[in-house]
Amino acid sequence: MTATRFACCMMFLMVAGPWYDSPSLADTPAPLELIVLGSGGPGATGRAASSYLVLLDGTPRIIVDAGPGSFVTLGKAGVSLQSLDLVLLTHLHIDHVGELPGLFKARVVSASGPVVFNVWGPAGSAGAKQDAYFPSTRRYLDLLFGGDGAFAYLKSFSAPMTIRGHDIVAPVLGTAVPRAIHRDGKLKISAVAGHHGDAPAVIYRIDYAAKSITFSGDIDAQGLAALRTIAKGSDLLVFNSVVLDPPGSPAILYTLHTPPLAIGEIARQAAVHAVLLSHLSPATDQQHDQVLDSIRANYQGPVRLAADGIHLTP
Repeated sequence: MTATRFACCMMFLMVAGPWYDSPSLADTPAPLELIVLGSGGPGATGRAASSYLVLLDGTPRIIVDAGPGSFVTLGKAGVSLQSLDLVLLTHLHIDHVGELPGLFKARVVSASGPVVFNVWGPAGSAGAKQDAYFPSTRRYLDLLFGGDGAFAYLKSFSAPMTIRGHDIVAPVLGTAVPRAIHRDGKLKISAVAGHHGDAPAVIYRIDYAAKSITFSGDIDAQGLAALRTIAKGSDLLVFNSVVLDPPGSPAILYTLHTPPLAIGEIARQAAVHAVLLSHLSPATDQQHDQVLDSIRANYQGPVRLAADGIHLTP
């Protein structure tokens, strides 16, 4: 390992260490920070499911996915939710959206005035088979919080709450081009269609003050070209790592997820500065050395596995 690479790795490990007492890593907050609210997958393995909190200049503003268990991690983080207003959903599987009502309620009960959420997520699918059907994000939000929704009471429970849903249409594969979905001063959020089996999926990139984080979401081989494009030069790529290299995982999982060797190849091609592996399965968790070695066969930058509650500065 070269001296330069060793220094980079040590810097990443120091920044990405365990809990910090403050939501910021220094007296002056970094422009862009990330708290992992959930680093696990759909199984009950002791980790909260996929969810992330993004801070801008030390202020929590953005939730990326809302997996079960993230409500507890959010409480442990001890951060103010007064400015939390943007939600990015990669897809509508339960382990990515199941905690949304709880997180919304946490924001509402901490509010000192009206709350407005802007929520982005994939447009729906109308597959012929029932198990291939997914509502659009706007429809999903209406089913939860609309006038006849399961949690309709929440709109006026503690503070007036307005939810603005935005559907991101997934174009035909091969024609997906990243586009800006939100701009606010130094903040730019971009999105592009991913691919996760029959579930419409979205990849997001957050740019703020010359720093950037890209979130792969659950992604299979058909979505990697789009990921490579949107992630180009990102300071941090958060990549969902569920399977081992073939044939180490059940064959069906390779139609839904990306193995470590391919993760390393994409990270190298996109020239990202660091990789955080999250949405970990028991297999990738238990065989983490094998996973890391496989990624490093193609990618020489810093790589580490996520844990619930870690606080990162790209």
